[in-house]
Amino acid sequence: MPVLKEWNTGPHARAVIWKVEEDEAFFTLETGITTTINNPKRRIEHLAGRYLLKYLDEDFPLKEIAVDEHDKPYLPGKEYYFSISHSGPYIAAVIDPYEETGIDIQQWTDKITRIKHKFLSDDEQEMLLHDPRYFTLAWCAKETAYKWHGKSGIEFIEQLPIAWFGRNLDINIYIKLNKIPQMLFIKSFIEEPFVCTYIENVADWAIY
Repeated sequence: MPVLKEWNTGPHARAVIWKVEEDEAFFTLETGITTTINNPKRRIEHLAGRYLLKYLDEDFPLKEIAVDEHDKPYLPGKEYYFSISHSGPYIAAVIDPYEETGIDIQQWTDKITRIKHKFLSDDEQEMLLHDPRYFTLAWCAKETAYKWHGKSGIEFIEQLPIAWFGRNLDINIYIKLNKIPQMLFIKSFIEEPFVCTYIENVADWAIY
């Protein structure tokens, strides 16, 4: 069983990271679902992500998952909130029965450093000590925030600025997307093959 990590992300939320070593037939059998995705790699990522939801809670109603106008998967009955991420053979998933959540995983790649100007301001790059590892961590954190919010067309620099970066790898992101500003508290950890970030808490902020 290739579970790399399983942990609580909050009072009620649970997350897991899995390294995919199984074939597609394993996930189809375990989930009882099929998909019309043509690309074999994307198809197994899709099935593996659904499998992890079932792994985290055997009662998770996989067949009820729908997709909204922003391509965000959700349960119409709001029985669970969930988020899935994949990078190479690594799949991460989190479920929370009460609140929106988010998770992101990213293998190390030079590409993120090359495009850092597209998602990080000069001040943010300074805050991150111009360290390529932290650029990847910041990318994951903003992707986590994006998944938590669930709407498309977001400007990562203007609408998801980093308010604070701690040497313990915590990142706070100021959400400039709703009528009431919010601060998203994101936890992270670095492993040799990847970095992972996830929502720890959300707070409403009247001012920044």
